[in-house]
Amino acid sequence: MIDATLKTLHLLSIIVWIGGMVFAHFFLRPAVAPLEAPLRLRLMHDVLGRFFQAVLAASLLTLASGVWMLGRVARQVVQSGGSFEMPLAWTIMAVLGVVMVAIFLHIRFVLYRKLDRAVAASAWAAGGAALARIRTWVSINLGLGIVILLATLMRWTP
Repeated sequence: MIDATLKTLHLLSIIVWIGGMVFAHFFLRPAVAPLEAPLRLRLMHDVLGRFFQAVLAASLLTLASGVWMLGRVARQVVQSGGSFEMPLAWTIMAVLGVVMVAIFLHIRFVLYRKLDRAVAASAWAAGGAALARIRTWVSINLGLGIVILLATLMRWTP
């Protein structure tokens, strides 16, 4: 029961995170592009603020559930007398997942704060620059998320 719960939490968190990046990058951003800078930046600031709260929870849940599941498997193998060797796909998932969390934390606590200050000060050029940097890093994280999905679904092995 705990394995199914952990896997469900893990997958739902990933769906929220990756799905949100796809939505923001491919649907929201192009839809608000024609808006004037003050309206566009305020809207993106508000949407991203809400989304980043959800991603903070999702990324931490993903990390915690992943570590817990890896630990359970490793412990079971060792307790049964075996030697645990993490599969390549799991290694890719774990390493890139940690990189994604680090990138997200940079987006949320460095870049989004710049956007927040720019919107509060009505500094639209600075806000646009901050939003562009956020978009770049979100694109990188989306690419990493897709690589992780491919690695785990295709079960790449040495």
